[in-house]
Amino acid sequence: MNANCKFLSSVERWNVFEISLQGESEGNPFTDYTIHGVFSGKNESKTVDGFYDGNGTYRVRFMPSFEGEYHFEIFGTFSSERFTGTFYVTPAGNQNHGPVRVANTYHFAYEDGTPYYPVGTTCYVWTLQPQDLQEQTLKTLKENAFNKIRFCVFPKHYDYNLSEPIGYPYEGTPCDSSVLTKDNFHEYTGRAPGNNFDYKRFNPKYFQHLEECIRDLMGLEIQADIIVMHPYDRWGFSEMTAECDDLYWNYLIARLSAYRNVWWSLANEYDLMKKKTLADWERYASILCEKDAYGHLRSIHNCMPFYDFSRPWITHCSIQRQDAYLSAELTDTWRARYQKPVVLDEIAYEGNIQHEWGDISGKEMTRRFWEATCRGGYAGHGETYLSPDNILWWSHGGVLHGDSPSRLKFLQRILEETPGIGLMPMETMRGEVAAQVEETASGSTGYYLYYYGLHRPSFRDYYFDDDHQYCVEIIDTWNMIITQVGVFQGKFRVNLPGIEYMAVRIRRQN
Repeated sequence: MNANCKFLSSVERWNVFEISLQGESEGNPFTDYTIHGVFSGKNESKTVDGFYDGNGTYRVRFMPSFEGEYHFEIFGTFSSERFTGTFYVTPAGNQNHGPVRVANTYHFAYEDGTPYYPVGTTCYVWTLQPQDLQEQTLKTLKENAFNKIRFCVFPKHYDYNLSEPIGYPYEGTPCDSSVLTKDNFHEYTGRAPGNNFDYKRFNPKYFQHLEECIRDLMGLEIQADIIVMHPYDRWGFSEMTAECDDLYWNYLIARLSAYRNVWWSLANEYDLMKKKTLADWERYASILCEKDAYGHLRSIHNCMPFYDFSRPWITHCSIQRQDAYLSAELTDTWRARYQKPVVLDEIAYEGNIQHEWGDISGKEMTRRFWEATCRGGYAGHGETYLSPDNILWWSHGGVLHGDSPSRLKFLQRILEETPGIGLMPMETMRGEVAAQVEETASGSTGYYLYYYGLHRPSFRDYYFDDDHQYCVEIIDTWNMIITQVGVFQGKFRVNLPGIEYMAVRIRRQN
């Protein structure tokens, strides 16, 4: 092995294989030199970019999709040498199912075929909090059902987010934040006076920490839905030049794309970034499609107007509600319009802050999840309860105070018991939403899930056919109780308790 080229001899399938090399460090290594890698095995060959990681060190990362022997070649202007080598890919471990892909048009599954039902949450800048708070966030995630988390690469400037992050993505110094108050923070947006950052010189330690957080999430089997850009900024990161933007996108992709649990969100509330044009967003998307060799999931999030989710580079819809009351009720409409998975990443937050988007109850959060589920989509959680220390889960992480997380864990159990991959909406009488298993070549599975939400019927009549028997359960979605009712045939009546948030699950007996 060349002393300037270090790597391990084996790696698990869908894990990160990394090569560390020494190279040029004069000038600005982030812009002055290139590094690329070609990785070839029996079933695939991929070319990827490497990146500079400080102190004369360059790295190239690769995620193998197959087992067996692979060869690599590393080249670029970072060194006058070309480096070659061989490594072996071993079988994936029990908790390693590969990256998540779109499956059955409207749903998701891991690359090995295991169904994946996203139950997401949002913690925008949990990675930029003090270490003890980060550890608490990971502990909270481990104790709950969330298998996807949305968070930003860049720090966030907004109400309840006025303190400085633990680090910065670029070399330089920030503006004076001691002048910020709840009343004047809106005046310090974009490239606020006093910032002195070099947007062409990354801070490797910042991104090393980001990677550590992604690996921690991977260990918990949680998808990292990475928000690459956002408008809530006082450091100038949202207003960089096109050249600096592109440099950032290329650097981030080179560093992160080899992690199997990465999703890409081009932006949180893209439409509030007024200095970015549609051409800019399409350019970022083209960079992502070209440079991410693994085709990770890609989307973009709105404040008000949707991005055109029919664009071919978008793999799924990432949606913020557009109405104060209608949230999940339009899921089936968006499914039909875009013919892609619908993920309601922001349907408001369980909490009690002064903003209307952050003051719904746990019961309403749970209802929106069930509504989205039975309309063939998925919902995302968030929490914004006031606390003396102003640590709100939605941005900082920490602990959860709300009533919905345990109910969402219960819903996840229901989803994991679903046959096939995903649910599709079905026509019903008024006052209920219902779902059946997404149609496949094998036909209907005889599985039906009815949700009554705010309605409180004392009974419902059902009829499917005269030939089969059906097992019926009443699900109290709030109290998390499943009651066995019995087995029926032909037309039958199910007596209900006449209270809110009830569901009925009906499964055909073979």
